[in-house]
Amino acid sequence: MYHIAIVEDEAEFSAQLQEYLKQYQKEQDVPLKISVFSDGAEILADYQPLYDIILLDIEMPQVNGMDAAEQIRQMDTDVVLMFITNMATYAIRGYEVGALDFVMKPINYYTFSMKFTRAVKRARQREQQQILLSLSDGVKKFGIQQIYYVEVQNRMLHYHTDEGEYIVRGTMASVEQMLAPYPFVKCNHWYIVNLMHVSEVCKNTAIVGGHELEISRRNRTAFLKALTEYVGGMP
Repeated sequence: MYHIAIVEDEAEFSAQLQEYLKQYQKEQDVPLKISVFSDGAEILADYQPLYDIILLDIEMPQVNGMDAAEQIRQMDTDVVLMFITNMATYAIRGYEVGALDFVMKPINYYTFSMKFTRAVKRARQREQQQILLSLSDGVKKFGIQQIYYVEVQNRMLHYHTDEGEYIVRGTMASVEQMLAPYPFVKCNHWYIVNLMHVSEVCKNTAIVGGHELEISRRNRTAFLKALTEYVGGMP
């Protein structure tokens, strides 16, 4: 199921978007959960990264869609943003906040459904590149690219990420299995490293997201081979 947020201050357009989403859900057999907000200020209040796609009107009285998008991006790098507007001049600023697309008013269902299909595909791709950690006070969703490396200490896993360090119970074997589809490789007995963030290897040390991690003699050959293959396979 995809969680969709509509942020639109005009009741007529909000209702139209809700109807279009319900029609799309029936036609495409894609389950949707819809949340509705009447202003950017509403969705920003106690914002949580729960949404897969946000449809944002631009012209709103309290917090407009562009300003809301900039604040959302600071808290949620993965959500797919689509703007609803009657002014194409916002396009450049929209792409600066990572907007996928624009839907122009008045809204046509055929055009909307084509653009929304693109948004669903993007959300599906991002969903496949995410993991969910069960923390003591709740759950936390991370994009794979957010994780620098994972450290194991006394059956506790320390996830070092761009948002800080998060600790969960587990073993190196369990995290290796979970991260197997992604470009992670062990550099020693205690660390499994995201190759996306390896900026330098010097002798027996890897620089990962600005952190210096030791490469053990046992893992050095496999680590360098995996790094070479990863870099060579990048577009």
